[in-house]
Amino acid sequence: MAEMNLPLSDVGRGHISLNDTYGAHNYHPLPVVLARGQGEWVWDVDGKRYLDMLSAYSAVNQGHVHPRMLETLIEQSSRITLTSRAFYNDQLGPWLKELTEICGMDRALPMNSGAEAVETAVKLARKWGYKTKKVPSEQAEIIVCDANFHGRTTMIVGFSSDPQYRADFGPFAGGFKIIPYGDSDALRQAITPNTVGFLLEPIQGEAGVIVPPPGYLIECDRICKENNVLFIVDEIQTGLCRTGKTFCYQHENCSPELLILGKALGGGFYPISAVVGSDAVLGLLKPGDHGSTFGGNPLACALSRTALKILQDENLAFRADTLGKRFRTQLTSALPKSVVKEVRGKGLLNAIELQTDAGPARLYSEQLALRGLLAKETRSTTIRFAPPLVISDEAMDWALKQIEDVFSVQRRPN
Repeated sequence: MAEMNLPLSDVGRGHISLNDTYGAHNYHPLPVVLARGQGEWVWDVDGKRYLDMLSAYSAVNQGHVHPRMLETLIEQSSRITLTSRAFYNDQLGPWLKELTEICGMDRALPMNSGAEAVETAVKLARKWGYKTKKVPSEQAEIIVCDANFHGRTTMIVGFSSDPQYRADFGPFAGGFKIIPYGDSDALRQAITPNTVGFLLEPIQGEAGVIVPPPGYLIECDRICKENNVLFIVDEIQTGLCRTGKTFCYQHENCSPELLILGKALGGGFYPISAVVGSDAVLGLLKPGDHGSTFGGNPLACALSRTALKILQDENLAFRADTLGKRFRTQLTSALPKSVVKEVRGKGLLNAIELQTDAGPARLYSEQLALRGLLAKETRSTTIRFAPPLVISDEAMDWALKQIEDVFSVQRRPN
């Protein structure tokens, strides 16, 4: 399997040239220029159809341009889109009620991006630590895991263990302690009287869809509660039915004090994020402590209300669970062990890990794209597969065939 460039028309090359000339080079996308989407399918500027097996990193769980989302967008945008939080609007209150009921929690705080929601959770945990746990001023600690990915702000990359995320962006904020992922004993040993929270992803998506050992989440939850530490779960990628439950932590019946949501919360139409939690934590905020001009805007809330209804009405958690098991079972059996080390995941968040000598994952992504299937490497030997949860049985059949054909090539990439 040799490296090859995807065929591009003059129109496609023109768009890529504009990006390369006028944009910062902070991404390395596959050379596909998308112009339209519907359900699990997308089309490029030349009209070629592709199966989307990435879902904008799980932001499009409901599928591209869902008709109910489009109807809500048109209806709400014709009424009012932004008020700021200087005033009430008629979408925020209902959205807060519906979201907290789905989460089984007391309160929610809306923001715009996932990274903003993570920053908000950190602020909340620290405030709780000082006001409720009585940690000495400026001494609060939050424990995180190695290989974490919680966003790109300066504070967040400061507690990343990835050298590239940190390089040339310091100095960084203190107050964070990094422990191995999947090791509950390491959590227990790391906790001190000043520990106010433990922040983790129930599955590490950006690290390569790393699934922790069974029982890890519930044990971490128990350790946190024994030590009066907030259990903070980042479900920006894993939440909202992606892994076969409404939230990934529900696979182990955990009860986090703070839950961080984003991506699919806006149904692929509009950025919206949230921190959802107990009154004991979110109730500590008073006017002026935190805010966002766009956070809780009526357009985002209206779209999110519809996005949440679609997940429930179309039973997408069940669909993710059923199709995900089929994906892993079939490919684990079909793919050659000489090329593929492991197929892993939960629900419709999955990855194929290559053998170290099988060549870079990027080349396999390109081969899949040539066949009309879009997936993306997340590490040099890992490709992530996370289609919209509305993917049909027929589309999944077709996807499995393309993946089997590409990964069954025994000859190594040059």
